[in-house]
Amino acid sequence: QVQLVESGGELVQAGGSLRLSCAASGRTFGSYAMGWFRQAPGKEREFVAAISRSGVNTNYADSVKGRFTISRDNAKNTVYLQMNSLKPEETAVYYCAASQRLYGSSWPDEYAYWGQGTQVTVSS
Repeated sequence: QVQLVESGGELVQAGGSLRLSCAASGRTFGSYAMGWFRQAPGKEREFVAAISRSGVNTNYADSVKGRFTISRDNAKNTVYLQMNSLKPEETAVYYCAASQRLYGSSWPDEYAYWGQGTQVTVSS
């Protein structure tokens, strides 16, 4: 089992940048593919980015390609989401999640463990 704690969310102006972090407990972090999802008020949770166990393979939602970067440091049990050129419509609670699959998926159901989320607010 793994416990996840996100941090780094805050209020930022449109066009700005943020880096989110997700710290995982336990010594098996490298056994999990990791993903970032977000959920805005009144909307369904949506996929943002995912990374494989090794960190070599990544995939992104089309809406964030070229602006967001997911990375991980298995020695620090942490996954990151660098977000650049943020837009007001990206205001949401951002969640990290862990999957026992080899590669990260865009499907929430393939993730067994979730953090509590961190609020990102982008002002116009």
